[in-house]
Amino acid sequence: MCRNIRKLRQPDRAPTDEELRDAALQFVRKVSGYRTPSRANQVAFERAVADITTITRALFKNLASKEK
Repeated sequence: MCRNIRKLRQPDRAPTDEELRDAALQFVRKVSGYRTPSRANQVAFERAVADITTITRALFKNLASKEK
């Protein structure tokens, strides 16, 4: 299991949908303890990944720009 979630915030661009999903997947794997969930847990696992991806996208949209 991955130990570090890499930083997605870049000064020159927003994270891609793929980067957001990969980070969400890594987070869900870490907190759930499942690399691949059982069939019984697949829907909950995928829903959590989708929800975290959406919330993270909203976070980036709402962060104030760093002004010099």
